[in-house]
Amino acid sequence: MLRLPDGERVDLAAYDAAATPGAPGGKAAAQAATARTGKRLAGLQERLWAASTAGDRRRVLLVLQGMDTSGKGGTVKHVIGQLNPSGCRIQAFKAPTDEERRHHFLWRVRRALPEPGEIGIFDRSHYEDVLIARVHGLAPSTEIELRYPQINDFERALRDDGVTVVKCFLHLSYDEQRRRLLKRLDNPDKHWKFEPGDIDERARWPAYREAYETALQRCSNAAPWYLVPADHKWYRNWAISRLLLAHLEDLDPRYPPADFDVAECRERLLQEG
Repeated sequence: MLRLPDGERVDLAAYDAAATPGAPGGKAAAQAATARTGKRLAGLQERLWAASTAGDRRRVLLVLQGMDTSGKGGTVKHVIGQLNPSGCRIQAFKAPTDEERRHHFLWRVRRALPEPGEIGIFDRSHYEDVLIARVHGLAPSTEIELRYPQINDFERALRDDGVTVVKCFLHLSYDEQRRRLLKRLDNPDKHWKFEPGDIDERARWPAYREAYETALQRCSNAAPWYLVPADHKWYRNWAISRLLLAHLEDLDPRYPPADFDVAECRERLLQEG
């Protein structure tokens, strides 16, 4: 229901950011379902990590993209927060440092990839280099054009190396973003999350929408995009937890068999004085 058609033109205006496709009822039912899913995710996460100790190189990378306040951090808190942190690798990509600017735009991304057995989470990602870079003109248009096929090649290489890439675009409405920004201003405890520049960025909403539509269309052949309506936080959390669960169930990681004599070890312990 949430997967975007591969390579087809994307018109974000055609998608309702307040929709709740597939939800198991209203807010309370979805929150209860998310909690149940979290327990199943934790079990699969343990199996994925256990399999890596026997040489299984598979891992998962969850990519979260969306406008400010769309809920990238909230997803990490409410969905990934149910997992064992020792098996997760979370990276929030901010403005590149001077060192990162001296390298290819994928350099810092490669350094943050999950290791075998891990679940990696990108709060923003390599897509910033065809989104904010395009909107703000941080790179020549000819260079940005070259980045789309480079991203596809990069994601294809990840897939071939055992990385399951789950890319979620958190689709937030213009009006809902305004409500969330106002709530931050109304709560002194949330002022640290607000910047006056957030208002300036809203003026660029049409440019960001066009940049996202282009990225969603042109970077889907190696790893598909899932459009997650994000106006309802409870639905966003439920949908992403279900997406993660579906991909982990497809991987079906297994606990590795013992490479020692279980009966002998048990007997030795029982014979201890």
